[in-house]
Amino acid sequence: MSKEGLTWTVYDADKLSQAEIYGVTLCDLGEVYPEIVGLSADLAKSTKIGAFGKKYPERFFNFGIAEENMFAVGAGMAKVGLTPFISTFSAFASMRACEFLRTDICYQRLNCKIIATHGGTSFGPAGATHHAIEDLSIVRAFPNLTVIVPADGIETAKAVRACMDIQGPVYIRIGRGFEPRAYDSENYHFEIGKAVEMHPGTDVTVIACGVSVLHAVQAARILKEDDGLSVRVLNLHTIKPIDKEAILKAVVETRRIVTFEDHNIIGGMGTAVADVIAESGKGCAFQKVGIPDEFTVIGYPEDVHNYYKIDTDGIIGKVREVMGKDFEEDEDWEDEI
Repeated sequence: MSKEGLTWTVYDADKLSQAEIYGVTLCDLGEVYPEIVGLSADLAKSTKIGAFGKKYPERFFNFGIAEENMFAVGAGMAKVGLTPFISTFSAFASMRACEFLRTDICYQRLNCKIIATHGGTSFGPAGATHHAIEDLSIVRAFPNLTVIVPADGIETAKAVRACMDIQGPVYIRIGRGFEPRAYDSENYHFEIGKAVEMHPGTDVTVIACGVSVLHAVQAARILKEDDGLSVRVLNLHTIKPIDKEAILKAVVETRRIVTFEDHNIIGGMGTAVADVIAESGKGCAFQKVGIPDEFTVIGYPEDVHNYYKIDTDGIIGKVREVMGKDFEEDEDWEDEI
C-alpha cells in the first residue's frame, strides 16, 4: 500500500465520524510506517484509536487515566525513533497534560502526533468539564507545535496523512460525533498551512475552521440566493502556521472579515486572524464569533451552536450585520498603517 492509499472511500464518510476515520487512517498508515505506535489514556474506544490497538496490539499502549504520564512516555518513545500517536479528549490533551505537552514534547521538538478528539462543544451533553473551548488558545502558544482543525472526516484523513511529513509535534483537533461532510470528495489539494477557499466571494469573507466550515458554506449559498451577496468562505484548517497570504488577500479584496469557530473568542482562530490583520496595518470591518467569555451551556452540539449563533443561521445574521458597517473605500493603504 502506498503512503497515499486508504482502504475507505469518500462514501464511507457519511457513516463514519471524524474520530472513526482517524482510526481507520491510522491503521492504514501503520502498514507503511512500522515506527508508528498508539497511546491511549483509557479512551481507546471513545477516541477510536482502539482500531489501531486491535490491528497492532504489540504497538499499542494503554496508560489508564494518567494523561500526563502518557505524554511523558510518548516523548521518550519519540526520542528513540518511534512516532507516537497520542489520543485523548481535547480538554485533557490541552489542560490536564498541558505542561507535559509543552515541556516534554514541544520544547524538545519531538515527533509526537496528538490527536485531540471531542473538540469544541462536540461532547455537548457532558458539559463544560468536557467541552474544549480553550484548547486552541493554549496550544497555539507553544513553540514548535503545528495546530490543525480539520473540517470533516475527509480532511481528517488528509491531515493525519500529512502530519507524517512533518518532523515535529502536531496537534490535530477533531470532533466527537457524526460530523457532516464539508467536502463532496477527497479530490482537493490539502496542504498544512494553506487555507482552502470553499466558496468564492467579493463582498465579505467568512473564515472558519472545524465544524463551522460547513455552516459557513451553507450560509454563503443562502446569502447569495436571498440577499445577492457574494460571500467568500475560507477553511482555515491550519491555525499554526497560519495562512497570512490568504487572510490578507481577503482583506484587500473584500474589506469585510468575519471569523466563526466552536471555541472561546479569546485566543482562538479568530484572535489568530485578528493578529495577522493588525500586524499588516490594513483596515477592514472585522468581527470574530464563537463562544463568549463564559463556560458553555449543556446540550446537544447543534443546540449549543444555535444558542451561541455559530450555526448557519447565526452566520447569516452576523454577515448581514457586518455588511452594514462602513469603512474607508479608497485603495490607498498608506494612511491606515
